[in-house]
Amino acid sequence: MKINAIEIKPGMIIEHKGDYWNVLKTQHVKPGKGGAFNQVELKSVIKGTKLNERFRSNETIEKAELDEKKFNYLYSDDEKCFFMNNKDFEQISLSKKVTGEKYKLLSENLEVGIKFLNEEPIMIELPINIECKIISTEGSIKGQTAASSYKPAVLDNGININVPPFIENNDKIILDTRTLEYVRKVK
Repeated sequence: MKINAIEIKPGMIIEHKGDYWNVLKTQHVKPGKGGAFNQVELKSVIKGTKLNERFRSNETIEKAELDEKKFNYLYSDDEKCFFMNNKDFEQISLSKKVTGEKYKLLSENLEVGIKFLNEEPIMIELPINIECKIISTEGSIKGQTAASSYKPAVLDNGININVPPFIENNDKIILDTRTLEYVRKVK
C-alpha cells in the first residue's frame, strides 16, 4: 500500500531498498529554502541494522502489509517471551531481540498485538500506556520547576527513564510504551 512520505509515523513497517524497516523516529522539516521533507530513523526488521533516511514530501513509500493477532503474555526465560492466543490457544515464542527492551514492560496476561510478516512474528505492539512504579529517583533541587528539567529514575521493571522533579520514590506513573517516556503521575 503506497503512502506519502509525510504520513510515515513511528511504529510503521515500510518496504525500502529491498528490505523491511521499522520506523523508530520521524521529524518533519520545513526549511526556509527548498521543499519540506521527513527525516526518518529506520531499523531493519530482518538484519537489525539502522538507517537514517530523508524522504521528500512528494515521494511515496510502500507500507508493508502485516497481519496482526492479539496474544496474552504468559512468561519469559533468558532468551524468549511466550504468548498465547486466547481464541485458539496457540502458543508462540518471540526472541528478546525482537521485543527489544519492551519485554521488561510485559506483565502476566497483558494483551499485546504481535505483527506477522509472511507468517513470521516480527514485532510486538504493547498497549500505549502502562502503569509502572518508581523504585528510585534523586531528590528534587529547591527552586527547580517542573518545566525546566527532568531527573533520572529507575522503574520497578529496571528501565531507566527521565521524570519531572516532583516524582518521588514509590510513586506510580503512566509510561508511554512507544517512546518509553513519562506521561503522568497516577493519583
